[in-house]
Parts: sequence; C-alpha cells; structure tokens
Amino acid sequence: MEERLQPYETRMTKTYDVLLKDFAAIRAGRANPHVLDKIRVDYYGAPTPLQQVANIAVPEARVIQIRPFEKNMIKPIERAIAASDIGINPTNDGSSIRLVFPELTEERRKSLSKDVKKKGEDAKVAIRNIRRDANETFKKQQKSGELTEDDQKSLETKAQKLTDKYIGEIDKAVAEKSKEIMTV
Repeated sequence: MEERLQPYETRMTKTYDVLLKDFAAIRAGRANPHVLDKIRVDYYGAPTPLQQVANIAVPEARVIQIRPFEKNMIKPIERAIAASDIGINPTNDGSSIRLVFPELTEERRKSLSKDVKKKGEDAKVAIRNIRRDANETFKKQQKSGELTEDDQKSLETKAQKLTDKYIGEIDKAVAEKSKEIMTV
C-alpha cells in the first residue's frame, strides 16, 4: 500500500528541493556563493561549473572572492560572470576576481519578495498536480480491480496528507526567505 504512494512522495520531495535551491540562489543583501551555482565557464572548450575551476570564498559579508586554480582562467571566468544574470560586475586584480554586492534598495527587496512568493506558489501548484496524478492512478487501479474501493479512499487520504505536509513546508520556506530578504 505504502509503495504505491512512494513515487509521488519522491516527486513532491524533489519539487521542494528544487524550490530550496532556487531560494538559495536569490541574494538577500549579503554575499551568498550559491548565486554562482548555475554559472558555467568555458574550460578548454567545455562548459564547466565555476566551482570546478576556481576556489570561491566569502571574505566579507558583501564580497565573494573567486581564485582560479589556473591563472589563465581569469578572463573566461570574468566573461561568464558578466554574461550571467546575477547583475554584478566582476573586478579583477590579476590573481583573483571579486564580486561586491551592493545594499538592496527597498524596491528591490519588495520585488525579490514577490519573486519568492511566486516561486512558492508555482511549487504548490506542482505539488497539487502530483496529488492529482496520484488520485487518477488510484482511480484507474480501483476500476481495473487492482485496488478495493476502501484502499483507493485510504490512498487518496494519505496523498492529501502528503500534499498538506509539503505545502506547509513550502509556506514555511517562503516566509523565512521573505523575512530574510526584507531584513535590512
């Protein structure tokens, strides 16, 4: 019985994990190395994650320092950061690259907070779609005789409880991230 719910719970967990990754990439005034997670650098012709060609450190609250493992990688790293959507111009001192994060304006904080809420809503819709898929599967299995009507109702109830659990987690994550963004 529980194994019938397992694939849907796995999908809900993945949806929640993706949301948390998205939240980690949203900068809230202080330097967060996760904003660089999606950046790919041209490393001898192959797009390579920035973390694999450089050491990334946060020496101060609003500064990220990137030290390439190879000196000749400074220009490609600089180009990749400039081409990305993080909106910060890299400064190069010859051996490392520094990203200085400006203080967020009130307007920008509100805009980021709206983005966080929208991502949260999208994740909740995805969770509800997974529940719908589960319920449709259980109905088909009941019609084909694989499940009794009581088992179908029981599985639908458990799917609803899973949905409620993950929607609660999403609401909590959205509230925490919004609070972090709005804190000056």
